[in-house]
This record gives sequence, structure tokens and C-alpha cells, in this order.
Amino acid sequence: MADTQERSEISGETLPSSLRGKGILLGFAPWIIFDVIAGPSTWKLGAFAAFVAALVFSLPDVQHRKVKLLDAVGVVFFGVVALLGCFLDRHDLIWLETYAQVLSSGVLALIALISLVTVPFTEQYARESAPHELWNKPSFRRTNRIITAVWTVVFVATAVLGLVALHTVGMGDWFNWVIPVILLVLAIKFTKWYPAHVRAQAHSNRGR
Repeated sequence: MADTQERSEISGETLPSSLRGKGILLGFAPWIIFDVIAGPSTWKLGAFAAFVAALVFSLPDVQHRKVKLLDAVGVVFFGVVALLGCFLDRHDLIWLETYAQVLSSGVLALIALISLVTVPFTEQYARESAPHELWNKPSFRRTNRIITAVWTVVFVATAVLGLVALHTVGMGDWFNWVIPVILLVLAIKFTKWYPAHVRAQAHSNRGR
């Protein structure tokens, strides 16, 4: 039994190699929907669409009583934003129109940062492809902390870029879209690459 468990850890079963199941990208979907749709005149529609998406995507986990942090915060955040849009006057929500995308990126950054000191949010997705008895392995937790830290940096950078875009003339597309999309792609690639890198190192160390 011990030998089997050791082989499983070395072979990478303790690492989030594929983040199977619903997938971390699907978890980000409501936030992406909001960023794409939200604007000075469309943020209410963006909030409603993101709320519906977050609710629909979380239903399977609700049925199994395993709601993920990203899904739960998405339902609450977009639900609150949508309600504010329905019941408050536009004059009272100018700040929300202005900072909607910055606020969503900031909330993601806060979620990721808090999860670093509790349970890394990527670990909830990684557990879908790792046996329960391996969840507490150091390699599993360490890998998820590093991946979550990378996502935290990306979210913070995206929020800061959004703030800069509000006070910069002629660079809004770069700060709101081009650079954030590049950072997102790099984070996705790192999420796929890093577990494989750790597994390769484990095999190399075992072969010495």
C-alpha cells in the first residue's frame, strides 16, 4: 500500500496536471463574461449574464455539496452587483460604472490571496483528479500554492492596469485588454506546465 502511494505521488497523481472535471477555466467564465460585456452602458447586462453563468456552472457542485470558492464568490458578487443595478439610480452608481472591471479583478485578487493562507483555490479543482488520500501530500499543496500565487499576481496586475487605463489617454485597449489577455494566457500555460515540470523533477530525483 505504501509503495503504491509513493508511486502515485512520484507519478504526479498528487499534482493538478489537468484540473479535470468542470475545470478552472470554466470557473473563470463568469468573470470573463463580465469583463467582456461590462461597460459604461452595459455593466448591468454584464453583471446579470455573469450571475446566471455563475449560478448555472455551480449547480452540479451544489448537488454534490462541494461548491468551490470561486463559484460561491461569483454568485454573491455578481448577484449583489445586479441587484444594485436594479434598485439604485444611475447617479448613485457612477462609481460602479467607472470601476466595474477594476472591481471584478480586485475581487478575484482578494479571493486568490485569501485562499493562499487557507486552501489555494486551484487545489479545489486539482482534487477532482487526485485520490482523496493524496490531498495532504506536500507536493500537492506546494504545487497548488505556487500556481495560485501566480494567478494572484495576474489578478492584482489586471486590477492595477484597469486603474491605470482610467487615467491614461489612448492606451485603454492595451491596459484593459491586450496586456491582461497576455497575462491570462501566460497564467494558463504556467498552470499546465508547472505540474509537469514538478513531476519531471520528481522522476529525475528518483532516478539518481
